[in-house]
Amino acid sequence: MHLIVTHKTAARIIFIIGLFLMVLGSAFLLSSLVEKSRLSVLASFFFVILGVGCAVLAIKLNKRSLYLFFAAFFMLVGLFLFLSALSIIPVSFSEAWPLLSVFSGLALLPAGWHRYGSFRSRYMVPSLAFIVLGSALMIFSFDLVSFSFAQFMKNWWPLLLVLTGLTLILIALSTNKHTGDMKR
Repeated sequence: MHLIVTHKTAARIIFIIGLFLMVLGSAFLLSSLVEKSRLSVLASFFFVILGVGCAVLAIKLNKRSLYLFFAAFFMLVGLFLFLSALSIIPVSFSEAWPLLSVFSGLALLPAGWHRYGSFRSRYMVPSLAFIVLGSALMIFSFDLVSFSFAQFMKNWWPLLLVLTGLTLILIALSTNKHTGDMKR
């Protein structure tokens, strides 16, 4: 008797085995966490699973860039929360909240790559803007400077106008370049 297994059946079996291993590994990990907060580890797993769910939707729905963005974002948040819960990263989320901006910028990169097949300024400029904004806010969040964010904004608010103008110019130049290429 020959057993014929189709690709679809094999994929389902692999998916079920992968899901089983994730649940089993999570159970063993939670049982080994005696001193750590199990709730914070569960929260990190929730975000990772949410990210995996978005990745599955990206694959099933013709690899939509939006789902890819959310998959990368939720997985980064889950990884950070997991490393923070295990005290590998010795900061709490209340101090490191600007990382959400950095994670958004990092998550835009694979979404843009998928959509265009290369890095385009339409995704690169906002991605870098989110990363720079998050990094700048972390300086104040971790008290690395002697003055507050309010004092910085009071003295340096024109810098935001300059950076916003620069961002808009880069977006306009890249848009003109791509529309000029399409006309030829």
